[in-house]
Amino acid sequence: MVIDCSDLETAGAFWTRVLGYTDEGEGSTRYRTLLPEDGVGIEVLLQKVSDPKSQKNRLHLDLRTTDLVAEVRRVVELGATVRTDVPHSEYGWEWHVLADPDGNEFCVIAPPPDYW
Repeated sequence: MVIDCSDLETAGAFWTRVLGYTDEGEGSTRYRTLLPEDGVGIEVLLQKVSDPKSQKNRLHLDLRTTDLVAEVRRVVELGATVRTDVPHSEYGWEWHVLADPDGNEFCVIAPPPDYW
């Protein structure tokens, strides 16, 4: 998974804390590799780009949680911006759309109680 960003330091600090990953990409001025702390999960590569984000993402992350309000609050404290005034709701799932410091959208989503 690759996430475009304008500043590797800011994006690295944000996404490592949001995902619970470690930053393995020291030394590169264009790329930063983020890996799960426990070794389980996908690699995230941050790629520094010069062009600003201008349109809706065609691909985004859905971060699942059992507590939508608390998780949205947590990622906002880390630098995210909430893009929805009220959560979307469909088939028992509820979610908010947020944006990282570069404006890349992602969702924080709570499955129905019987999902877990």
